[in-house]
Amino acid sequence: MTTTTTTPRRSRSRWAAASVATVALAALGATVAATVPASGAPAPERPVAAEAAAAVTTFADEFDKPAGTPPDPAKWVLETGNNNGNNRERQYYTTSTSNAAHDGQGHLVITARKENPGDYQCWYGRCEYTSARLNTSGRFAQAYGHVEARIKVPRGQGMWPAFWMLGDNFGEVGWPDSGEIDIMENVGYEPSTVHGTIHGPGYSGAGGIGAAYSIGGAFADDFHTFAIDWSPGRISWSVDGNVYQTRTPADLGGRQWVFDHPFFLILNLAVGGEWPGDPDAGTPFPNQLVVDYVRVTTSDTASRTGQITGLAGKCVDVAGGESANGTPVQLHDCNGTAAQQWTIGSDGTIQALGKCLDVTGGSTADGAQVQLYECNGTGAQDWAVSPAGDIVNVAADKCLDVAGNDPANGTRLQIWTCTGAANQKWSVPG
Repeated sequence: MTTTTTTPRRSRSRWAAASVATVALAALGATVAATVPASGAPAPERPVAAEAAAAVTTFADEFDKPAGTPPDPAKWVLETGNNNGNNRERQYYTTSTSNAAHDGQGHLVITARKENPGDYQCWYGRCEYTSARLNTSGRFAQAYGHVEARIKVPRGQGMWPAFWMLGDNFGEVGWPDSGEIDIMENVGYEPSTVHGTIHGPGYSGAGGIGAAYSIGGAFADDFHTFAIDWSPGRISWSVDGNVYQTRTPADLGGRQWVFDHPFFLILNLAVGGEWPGDPDAGTPFPNQLVVDYVRVTTSDTASRTGQITGLAGKCVDVAGGESANGTPVQLHDCNGTAAQQWTIGSDGTIQALGKCLDVTGGSTADGAQVQLYECNGTGAQDWAVSPAGDIVNVAADKCLDVAGNDPANGTRLQIWTCTGAANQKWSVPG
């Protein structure tokens, strides 16, 4: 079970005009807190949408280099400078291996240090800290696919690690028109929470649109995998395979969607700033952001059509083969008719007879029945198929479920909190 709350927050652009830098986070968000059911059993893990079988790796860095060596220059650019004082960050980014280097154990380590060996100057005077920021501008950029990194964040007040992307047309159109996708950001005073955000024209800086994901412990305690799944007009965020938000043009209130073109990758560790606040006496230095890998795949996003089978080997079926709005969707013996031919779309829809699988009334409650309805782009029709065989309504964060675990023909399908039980497991067309 998860809980959701709205958490407005402040931030502004971390983009420095003189360098390819990072941009800050969203103002609007939903915090998804991991909880434990009353029974005391661990909450079931939230499923993530599956990558298409035809996924091809287009970028990967496993950081398997000797200890002390710098990031691979064929893949990464090391930025330098004080970020022009944006966000009132306090670090100076260097190219030194004391700030970014392989550890010889399959990791890249970005280290923030309380030092100033080069007499660097910052907006507040002589800089107090050094750190590193890397990007793939001019090395790698891509539109769409699955983008992920396995990261262990630092801990401590004032620390601000980020894994994010910036539109590669920045030099032509500037920020925020280039678009920015923040895959993961964390601030030290929120050790159990990370944020994912989009920024564009009219919704940049503190007006960015995103959500926050929380766990029971601190993210700094272990590695976690932060990812997006990105297709035309749609971006979904996940942590450790658990989808926690999806954004589409419908979220922008008529403002421009600027995420259908190539973006490049950025990793950085900022120190201080208006959002995280400055380090205090308890903040450890040196402090490290440890990256196990960064991987990007592109996938065949073509739609897949066929039967969806589940409990007792029976099919998801449109009752009576009717295409009218509101027609019940049920379990039934497989019979090869059009009422059982479902198209799994790359846009998150599941369609039959020219209409969409839909949660009645847009409800997110356990037991809300599903139906066939005219496709309208709402959350009631936004589905993700997990590798484990779950079909998840993203808006409700609940699984397609055979009511009462009853395999009889005509049993209605509904959404229900994901349990991993057989009545929530499905085989979809490949």
